Amino acid sequence: MQALVCKAHGLPDSLVFENIDFPQPKAGQVRIKVAICSVNFPDTLIIQNKYQFKPELPFSPGSEVSGVIDALGEGVENFSIGQRVLSLCGWGGMAEYLVADIDRVFALPESINFEMGASLMYNYGTSYHALKDRAKLRLGESILILGASGGVGLAAIQLAKQMGAVVIAAASTAEKLAICTQNGADFCINYESQNIKEELKSLGFAKGVDVVYDAVGDKYAEPALRSIAWKGRYLVVGFAAGQIPQIPLNLALLKGCAIMGVFWGQFAALEPQVHIQNTLQIAEWFAAGKIHVHVHKKYTLANAAQSIQDMMDRKVIGKSLVICNEELVKAEKPAQKQNQGQTTKTIFDTKEAIFAMVGEELGRSKPFLISQDMINDFADATYDHQWIHLDTAKAKQTPFQSTIVHGFFTLSLSVHLMEQTYQIKNSIMGINYGTDKVRFLQPIKSGSKITMVTKLVEAVEAPNNGIKLKIEAAYYTKSSDKPVCIAELLSVVYF
Repeated sequence: MQALVCKAHGLPDSLVFENIDFPQPKAGQVRIKVAICSVNFPDTLIIQNKYQFKPELPFSPGSEVSGVIDALGEGVENFSIGQRVLSLCGWGGMAEYLVADIDRVFALPESINFEMGASLMYNYGTSYHALKDRAKLRLGESILILGASGGVGLAAIQLAKQMGAVVIAAASTAEKLAICTQNGADFCINYESQNIKEELKSLGFAKGVDVVYDAVGDKYAEPALRSIAWKGRYLVVGFAAGQIPQIPLNLALLKGCAIMGVFWGQFAALEPQVHIQNTLQIAEWFAAGKIHVHVHKKYTLANAAQSIQDMMDRKVIGKSLVICNEELVKAEKPAQKQNQGQTTKTIFDTKEAIFAMVGEELGRSKPFLISQDMINDFADATYDHQWIHLDTAKAKQTPFQSTIVHGFFTLSLSVHLMEQTYQIKNSIMGINYGTDKVRFLQPIKSGSKITMVTKLVEAVEAPNNGIKLKIEAAYYTKSSDKPVCIAELLSVVYF
């Protein structure tokens, strides 16, 4: 089988992608055919021998996977071959197969696909434990999240909003902060170009924030601690910026605050009942569409070392995924595509199915004939009587040799064609409210049959239990194998 292997401690470029022997499960273990392995910050530490857990060499990095049970060890009765599972394995995940102890393996509900199964627990488990069990975050409190655009950071934003907090997201670029806003942040601070304490004052937090969630450490920690309110709680989650900060302890005295460590793995092992309760709450919110995973990028197993390097370089916004068995992933989608002759249509049953389809093609509409009578009617309705749309004799003398369709007429067909490419069940209402980045690449002639192909570019939570969709629509005619028009369509669906 193929795997990414750490043979000697070092940086990602020292990792080796090679064929190794199939692992065999021992008593109390199962073997998992890995569909997807997510990338987490501890992966950058464990290969350098800097993490709390230190596996024997050689080993594969990758602490969180989803897949299918392939073999059972002696005495295993609660799992079956072919069962869909997720595993918080600690390491070994960046491989086609891995062996895991059964106490680190959990059945994957049918409502959660492999992509989400490999993405939920590490980030959301860490952040929920931090906010609920350590900070005891309360309704109406304020929280400053450092490294807010990372996997645990975005999870913390979503969970803090579910818990009724006011969220201030801090990250290093405008692009990262835009994602934080889309995930629910109330305010944003660019801590590379802005002073944390001064910005908090300008935002109305002159007395400080109740909770600081710190996943980056380094030079950002002390300014954040100086910005905490009396009796605030400072959560030490990680050190993504590199250096472990040296905190002047007199600040804790002066602020009357608590500095709290967040070690989710040890918590899950020592307090299993509370961990299970947290897991059930996270699963409930996810199933209800109240939280979702923002996927940054998908990597092949052969390119998995680059996924760890990108994590170290702080390029990742949200969650990165390594596809370990592409066949497993392709075979399973919560959303179902229906073939309708040459057309296709995606049927969504749940909100999480929508989020799982980001980056994927939704469907292809039926060909729609645009007649000259339609063009004439549109011209009368819009008072746009340009001869190139209406004068068929004069238009024959042009390079087009025909009248051409109004651009606005083409876009006005979007809703009619788009509804043929996807359907969302169980929604209360949907609003199609605009277009963005429209490009007409070729003129569309009278008598053309136009077909739309749609792709879901983005899906983010919207107020009032909605989802805001950005859909890329490519318009084709029978005479051209390249798009004649490309537009981004904006919709909101409410549940």
